[in-house]
Amino acid sequence: MKFYRTKQILAALAFAALCSCAGDAFTAHKNSSTTTPLGKDWKVKTVMEGKASWYSVKTNSGTRTASGERLHNDAYTAAHKTLPMGTHVRVTNTSNGKSEILRITDRGPYTRGRILDVTIGCAQRLGFYSRGIAPVKVEVLQPR
Repeated sequence: MKFYRTKQILAALAFAALCSCAGDAFTAHKNSSTTTPLGKDWKVKTVMEGKASWYSVKTNSGTRTASGERLHNDAYTAAHKTLPMGTHVRVTNTSNGKSEILRITDRGPYTRGRILDVTIGCAQRLGFYSRGIAPVKVEVLQPR
């Protein structure tokens, strides 16, 4: 019985190690560089300008996005009405110049005049959490 319990603990530790390594594949961007942690070089395909807002697990009234992934408040993800799921975009807050590279994983926003919903963590990093909305430039990125 003791041997079986040890195997369970070792399996749980191995699983935890794998999960922590998987999170390193797409990590935070501290600057607006065109190179991602995945080592890809990006070129700008399309540019849009408009207003962005934020949403969170609490305001989304659920935890799954339209792509089927779980919504995490600190994730580098966003919602757009028409861009394909998985598209990478560089979002720049035009009022302060801060930018992030995000991945489209959800649909929305459904409020007139807004072009993008970002997670609450992205809104904090982009500097518009307290205001709720911000003017942004959205650059659709394509790997070179």
